[in-house]
Amino acid sequence: MVWNWLRRHSTLLDVVVVLALAAAYIGSAAHSNVNGRIPLAVLTVAPLLVRRRYPLTTLAAVTVATGLTYLFYSVEFPAAVAVAVYTTAAQLQRRTSFGASSVSAVALLLSGVATGATGRLISVALPLGAAWVLGDNLGTRRAYTRALEERAERLEREQEAERARAVAEEQARIARELHDVIAHSVSVMVVQAAAANDVFESQPGRAREALQAIEASGRAALGELRRMLGVVREAGDANYAPQPGIERIEELVADVRAAGLDVAVSIEGAPREVPAGIDLSVYRVVQEALTNTLKHARASRADVTLRYGARELGVEVRDDGAGGTNGAGGGHGLTGMRERVAIFGGSLDAGPAKQGGFEVVARFPL
Repeated sequence: MVWNWLRRHSTLLDVVVVLALAAAYIGSAAHSNVNGRIPLAVLTVAPLLVRRRYPLTTLAAVTVATGLTYLFYSVEFPAAVAVAVYTTAAQLQRRTSFGASSVSAVALLLSGVATGATGRLISVALPLGAAWVLGDNLGTRRAYTRALEERAERLEREQEAERARAVAEEQARIARELHDVIAHSVSVMVVQAAAANDVFESQPGRAREALQAIEASGRAALGELRRMLGVVREAGDANYAPQPGIERIEELVADVRAAGLDVAVSIEGAPREVPAGIDLSVYRVVQEALTNTLKHARASRADVTLRYGARELGVEVRDDGAGGTNGAGGGHGLTGMRERVAIFGGSLDAGPAKQGGFEVVARFPL
């Protein structure tokens, strides 16, 4: 706690250090009663006010002032130089700080030798060595702390990016689900409504059947929407139907048949259980392909084929319509199908069939 407080108030700490050293140096100079020593004492201590911003310049200035004191007056404990050496070791790289501190120590030792005070040279060298070791250890600790902080910040940024990516993927998934449900159900209802309007007066019974089919499609769409909204809102106690899969393709085909399109379903190979994601995606591919057939192809028949292979599940939807784009223009249907298949490492081809009409062929690796 004390260390953190000192880090936050570094300027105040520098002022306190300078005032304490100034009191000691100026007091010693005044006690010696020698002319010119007090200004030199001030010059020795004053550079420490900027020691954090200019560590090498501060060390050089303090060393020169202390060396002059040794040459002209007497050898004293180098407290100011020790503070400057400590700051240099704590803030600069080890090689730079060691070189600068060594030059400072040698300069002071030579000043002491020049005055003949060789007996006090140890009292000069030891404080400077201790100050450098202490500052170097502190600098290493600070570098380690900064590395940890940078790593934590980087991890936080990565986690934030991952959360944003997950949100975007979930939004895209929900958008695909909404498109599949709404587009299919509305297409069926539009076709049924048109059929009911055509026979409303001549065949009211058939018109009533069409209206009933519209009601059923609307209820199914509402059920799907409630299920998806229940998942989005994380309603744990919501009791909605499970997500559709391959086993519900017959129900899907029945709705399309009721809309006036003859649909045949065939299965090749031995059916087996597939992962839940592929199960849903197969259903959605068939749903979107039949929806495009209803909306764009002007077809009278469509064939749905599921092929269970040793290593892949193939899905094929072919109609006998006019071909062309069949919804492959500017809509989102085929794009959504490709995204669904690509998630599982599969492929999807869509375009005019050789025999006429339009076909959608998807392959899901198993």
